[in-house]
Amino acid sequence: MPAFIVFQLACQLMLISGLAGVRVLVRMAAFGASLGLLALLRGRGSAHPARGPAIFVFAILGVCIFHPETSSSAAGVAQVALYGAVLAPLFWVPRLTAIDIRALRQTVMVLWAFHTFSAAIGVVQVYRPGTLQPPLSTVVQSKGKGYVESLKITTATGQRVFRPMGLTDVPGGAAVSGLYAVLLGVGFFLTRRTPLALGASLASIVLGAACLYLSQVRSLAVMTGISLLAVGAVLVWRKDIKRLSMLGFGVIGMLLLGYVMAVNMAGAAVTNRMASLVQARPTQVYYDNRGRFLEDALMKTLPAAPFGEGLGHWGMTATYFGGSAPGKNIWVEIQWAGWIVDGGAPLLFTYLLAVGVCLISTWRIARARPPGPESHDLPFWAAIVMAYSVGALALTFSYPIFVSQSGMEFWLLNATLFAAARHARQAALAAEAPG
Repeated sequence: MPAFIVFQLACQLMLISGLAGVRVLVRMAAFGASLGLLALLRGRGSAHPARGPAIFVFAILGVCIFHPETSSSAAGVAQVALYGAVLAPLFWVPRLTAIDIRALRQTVMVLWAFHTFSAAIGVVQVYRPGTLQPPLSTVVQSKGKGYVESLKITTATGQRVFRPMGLTDVPGGAAVSGLYAVLLGVGFFLTRRTPLALGASLASIVLGAACLYLSQVRSLAVMTGISLLAVGAVLVWRKDIKRLSMLGFGVIGMLLLGYVMAVNMAGAAVTNRMASLVQARPTQVYYDNRGRFLEDALMKTLPAAPFGEGLGHWGMTATYFGGSAPGKNIWVEIQWAGWIVDGGAPLLFTYLLAVGVCLISTWRIARARPPGPESHDLPFWAAIVMAYSVGALALTFSYPIFVSQSGMEFWLLNATLFAAARHARQAALAAEAPG
């Protein structure tokens, strides 16, 4: 499992290396690896509870290839393959019977280390403009000088710099690393006891928070807040007062320190951006930025095309596979609109059902007692995965996460947690068995 994560992260690094010219191939390799494991990996592990709805998602998308409005067979198949690659960990991870709590910790550790490093690079890119700056994505460059300029912020010293890229080639792309650095840093902060681990986790939270503020991606900042509230809610339900106190004082203190660091580097660019979240009612702020896309999707697109508008009209498949004919390209800003465009009401409700069943499964692990002493921190890591998952669900209102590597990580983390919990239960039963 950690090897698969490392491969995914290596593909991300290739996008900012000298191999960026083969961007399409790198993208295909990242998602193709998941499909390859789905096809080749054999095993008899227990099926994840969300497997049933996920199979219906595949079935609906398969039918949509033959939708009369699908732009082309190649684009239709590519879009189905993209959805399939994102969902595939739900099927192949449980086949790995060797996944235990140690493998879960290693998976989280690899993600945490990479994203903390990426967030730190992002902070350095603003602190010392021009340092560790990767080449800009050709896709972003193709959108024109005005768009590229809009992706910059003004530092406290008056310099114009790109929003933190971190280890990506997109301005603001480090915001995802900021989210992981904060959330997974919280996980290690609340579970580790050695001074080195505590120090590293606190530094991760500060760097992640500073990177989030500097990146100016408000949806991910909100997602981080929702995820931390979810962690707190689980701790309240478990009556874990000690960790709740650590979350309430230690973590919030680090988030404030990250904010101060970001303000010192970018001044008004940070304060004005964050202040825009509270200048009006939350519903009005959301409607002004993303809500109108949700309204259009539910009130216009869905009634006009209840079974979707066919595949291949938006996103990477439209870009890389020629997409649709002129006049039929569709701008999709949020995941709900993507589901409706691709498969209408059947895909929208079935995919939401799969996500909902997955969240319930993770919640059951988070609230249960650990099966044995070896897995004493399993419920807590379940709480962290659940918090991330709740945040990912919230992000569907702002970003098409389930056609991206972040969506694949959603299913990967939840499936790994499920497999580790199953292994822990089996180990506990074996230990209790006579003889």
